[in-house]
Amino acid sequence: MDLLILMTYAAIAIVAFKVFKVPVNAYTVLTTALGGVAILAALLLLMNYNHPYTSVARDYYLTTPIVSGVRGHVTEVLVSDAQHVKAGDVLFKIDPTPFQAAVDQKRAQLASAKQRVEELDENLHMQEQAYEAAASLLAATKDTYERDKELVASGAVSQSAFVQSRQSYLSAEAEARMAQAELKRAELETTSLIDGVHTDVANAQAALVAAQFDLDQTVVRAPTDGIVLQVFLRPGMMAVPLPLKPLMVFQHDDSQLFVASFLQNNAQRIQEGAEAEVVFPAVPGRVFKGKVRLVGAAVALGQLQPSGTLVDPDSVQGDGRINVVIDFDENAFEGFNVPPGSSAEVAVYSEYMEPVAVVRKVLMRMKSWANFVFSDGEHLPNSH
Repeated sequence: MDLLILMTYAAIAIVAFKVFKVPVNAYTVLTTALGGVAILAALLLLMNYNHPYTSVARDYYLTTPIVSGVRGHVTEVLVSDAQHVKAGDVLFKIDPTPFQAAVDQKRAQLASAKQRVEELDENLHMQEQAYEAAASLLAATKDTYERDKELVASGAVSQSAFVQSRQSYLSAEAEARMAQAELKRAELETTSLIDGVHTDVANAQAALVAAQFDLDQTVVRAPTDGIVLQVFLRPGMMAVPLPLKPLMVFQHDDSQLFVASFLQNNAQRIQEGAEAEVVFPAVPGRVFKGKVRLVGAAVALGQLQPSGTLVDPDSVQGDGRINVVIDFDENAFEGFNVPPGSSAEVAVYSEYMEPVAVVRKVLMRMKSWANFVFSDGEHLPNSH
């Protein structure tokens, strides 16, 4: 930027010397040089503070690593590199055989659990009947026992008959207690419920849901609308549910975020809603307009996290920058190929010293046209 101003001033000075036929001597050259230094210093001071510029800017985008939820061999890959997909579209499939077997097994266990509940209901009904019969027998033998107890004293009932009625009563009492215990156990087994469902059935249902979930994980789908990047996955490869070993990288459509990083000296002049201009090397000769949506609330280098090490100020290198989020119009890039992740140069214009903003805008356009001149370090082949 400084070089552009110097070159512009030098060109103007040369034209002035030629057009106005200014004599070239030590006085005029020194005056012109000092004037250039003064003008350059004033412009830079006013522009850099009131209309800040940065070359540290990038169009960021969010990605999601696609990780398999289950372990298995990949049987089919339905997407290709850089293919755009909709939310829910199938990306790839894993061999479902073992997971389908697990689902079938859990379904059988659920059916068995439901059958057992029916058996428990029937057993409860039988125990209720058995207890009623035992209680009736107990009542009858008790009446006989109590009657013979009164009659044995008068000799109306023999001692042996009384002993027999007493044994019958005690036996019926024991049978009634056993029947009551069995009834209580049957009631506990039958009424063991969770949210109105028997525990055996609930356990089998939960196991079936888990098995069905694993089976569903054999079909991996797109989380949102977006693009699949760098598809290296092929059928026959082993998919492993490890976060550190993703199988694909997925870029979301609505995840792009343009961020420009400014020096802290510009903190007082960058405000939300301010006009911004952006120059992409990917689009030479074009200046894109935007607005500041968000000014970073903190400088990253100043953050502290709990650790077992004391903070060493000497380990913090650099001053750090202020991140500024810039939004563009919805159709700002229509007709242009600006790949996500592209770098850029940004100028933000404040409401102060507005005449100086014209110089900044001119320089931004000169920077944009300068992007037509570039080299990738190519060399001509050696001739022998």
